[in-house]
Amino acid sequence: MKLRGQNFAKFIANLASDKKAFDVLILDLRKIDYITDFFVIVSGNSSTHVKTISDYIDENLSKNKIYPFHREDDIGYNWILLDYGDVVVHVFEENTRKFYSLERLWGDAKFIKLEDKGSKESKKSKL
Repeated sequence: MKLRGQNFAKFIANLASDKKAFDVLILDLRKIDYITDFFVIVSGNSSTHVKTISDYIDENLSKNKIYPFHREDDIGYNWILLDYGDVVVHVFEENTRKFYSLERLWGDAKFIKLEDKGSKESKKSKL
């Protein structure tokens, strides 16, 4: 697998969707920051769902010899971060996502919303 950048972010977002992640969003950070090129932000219904989504992403990419540089889990699995270099994945429990509101913090980013396995690019207004 040779996916990079936005295509890699979309691939990861679709993996999350396979496990019923919701509010799947990609933030294009290339023009506003050098931390990473893309954030993939998704929500799960519970800490178990959050762990299931992140494990599914990790396992599927590992089968293709793609491993995260870093994985950060909080104690209750309310937020799991997978760092793949040019794409950083944030898997949140719904209330934790609302609390940290990365979409608001990175409001200048281009937002790419995925809907039903397809993508619809849009520039979202600030929250």
